[in-house]
Amino acid sequence: MRMRGAPDFEKGLSPLAMRVADSRGRVNHEESHLLRGEYQRDRDRIIHCAAFRRLEYKTQVFVNHEADHYRTRLTHTLEVAQIARSIARSLGLNEDLTEAVAVAHDLGHTPFGHSGEEALDGLMAEHGGFEHNRHGLRVVDHLERRYPRFRGLNLTYEVRESFMKHHTTYDTPKGEVPEEFHPEELAVLESQVVAAADEIAYDNHDIDDGLSSGLLEEQDLEELALWQRALALSEKRHGPLSGSMRHVQGVRLLINIMVEDVTANTLERVIAKGVKSARDIRECGEILVGPSEKISREKAALERYLQEKLYRHYRVCRMANKARHFVQQMFGEYVQNPNDLPPDYQETATAEGAHRAAADYIAGMTDRFAQDEFRRLFHPFERV
Repeated sequence: MRMRGAPDFEKGLSPLAMRVADSRGRVNHEESHLLRGEYQRDRDRIIHCAAFRRLEYKTQVFVNHEADHYRTRLTHTLEVAQIARSIARSLGLNEDLTEAVAVAHDLGHTPFGHSGEEALDGLMAEHGGFEHNRHGLRVVDHLERRYPRFRGLNLTYEVRESFMKHHTTYDTPKGEVPEEFHPEELAVLESQVVAAADEIAYDNHDIDDGLSSGLLEEQDLEELALWQRALALSEKRHGPLSGSMRHVQGVRLLINIMVEDVTANTLERVIAKGVKSARDIRECGEILVGPSEKISREKAALERYLQEKLYRHYRVCRMANKARHFVQQMFGEYVQNPNDLPPDYQETATAEGAHRAAADYIAGMTDRFAQDEFRRLFHPFERV
């Protein structure tokens, strides 16, 4: 029986939504909370953990010290959560689960963006490799220490599963999905929504930061169909704009275009597949959340443009090369001298090997801490 005053966390959800009553639960049993649902508790545990706070100083595209207003992993995560909740609400899905998956999805990222991850993956090639989705699961299951009865955050199955089934244009977990997470099943719809929101946020904030930085030229963007549509909509609503207001409104309306398209196309796919429940979603054999064919083609052209003009820009590549150097040098030092690691990571070195301990430690660093640590390790006049 529901206690008087206790909220109904899942009132009005679609039959396709994932409900707490159908959750596969937590590894370690815990009593339920009167005022918060289980997925709300997951979200709160993630937001309060150290790995989440460190996202503030981890690179998205531009290293944090380059300017105060460029996106970081933290601001990217917040944008993903906002977009994902909008889609989830429109589809009648579980917003609490959606938000929990969204705030968790980048916890495993290294400093210096994908260049840091690529460096660690190469260094770990003979020791299990390194991939940020898998490492995110390791963070929430093992590396965070906040509770006396167990290691990790003891998140629900559905949030933990999302790390292993997060598929986007930009990243997909390497290797086989562990049997624990039923590789024959698809992720729940809320997790699929986060993956779609991740791509929308990625594309749009990189346009915004690229234009703000001067690395992208708006006249080049204007050759792309999606950007043309966004600008046409902006001009219809606001009349001719110029300067930063023009590109800000363009990005804002491009997000709207993509969100509305994903929502409408997902509903069409759901109807076409005849799915009726969250169980059906897992068994339908096809990811259902995503853009229409037309927007997919235009989105792919936009992403090719970003790859060529932004991610391969010499200023971005210079920083990426420096980042690889930082990571490679520090990794070699820690593997050769595990006593340079903090005590917790020395324990990992003893139990799992110096390579895994070094990878765990470096992956948890912020850009700023990694740069400072590099100086402490290799510059003779730095305090240690």
